[in-house]
Amino acid sequence: MDFTRLLAGPVVAAMLAFAPGVHAATDVVITPLGSHDGEFCAADRAMIFEDPDGTRILYDAGRTVRGADDPRLGRIDAVLLSHAHGDHLGDQHAATANNGTCARPEYGVMDAPNSNTVNIVVAKKAKLLVGGEMNAFFQQKLRSLNADPTLVVTLRFGASSKIGGVTISSVPAVHSNGVDPSFLTGDLAMSMKANGLTADLGPAGGYVVQFTNGLVVYLSGDTGVTADQELVVRRLYKPQLAVLNIGGTFTVGPKEAAYVIDDLVKPKAVIPSHANEASTQDGKPVAGSRLEAFGKAVHVPVYLPLSGKSMTIDGQGKCVAGC
Repeated sequence: MDFTRLLAGPVVAAMLAFAPGVHAATDVVITPLGSHDGEFCAADRAMIFEDPDGTRILYDAGRTVRGADDPRLGRIDAVLLSHAHGDHLGDQHAATANNGTCARPEYGVMDAPNSNTVNIVVAKKAKLLVGGEMNAFFQQKLRSLNADPTLVVTLRFGASSKIGGVTISSVPAVHSNGVDPSFLTGDLAMSMKANGLTADLGPAGGYVVQFTNGLVVYLSGDTGVTADQELVVRRLYKPQLAVLNIGGTFTVGPKEAAYVIDDLVKPKAVIPSHANEASTQDGKPVAGSRLEAFGKAVHVPVYLPLSGKSMTIDGQGKCVAGC
């Protein structure tokens, strides 16, 4: 099992103490925003990526970002949304950290029909990057809140957009993209709920993010195994790091995720996501978990997304601190 734990030694720590911001000048900082401090839990999806130029990008806010005033957010320049399911869009969130258990987080603050994502975009005046047919839906959400609809940036397959010095490209994902009636209003919402239907917003997607230090990261969104992971993601973009769901049932499970990493995308390292269970206890993989199974199956370093613990990644995909 290759769960990488790179800890800065006392000499390195002393050097950094006299050189504040040394990593910020050359490396990307990734901070998972989960439900329970220091753990990788069932609902965890959200991550912040900070480029060396200071650009800060939030990926799939979901339910574990504690609203737009979550102090962990800081400045946000752009929000990436892979698809509109409630666990990624954010139908609710917790008011404080560590509510409920890692396996079953408790929330209590309802965000529908606006969504946690929309509330963050409005409060931060951040760009919202979406694919499929999500652009018009979210533009209308912003109008209803008297916010600027041009904050919504349409990014469909084959297209790229630039935020600061960071280039973001849209790539395919094999997944559904129905928005729950709780995010809708009026008679349509009631009718769809009564019939057990969701409103389709076109295909779900993933992203490839190219940072100014040369690091390229594949963000899978929710996906099954698809040939595009080799033909588009690996051959065209050549990512050194991947963030990949491992939860099974709704997405690839541990065995399939390992195949995606080792045989299709072939990055130098991977951050697992979307495990749908309590994956760590005291920051270490739970025995018998999907995380443990994935770690045993995959052949590249696995960086654990422990909530609130930042990872510093160099331009080659190597974790140089915090993993």
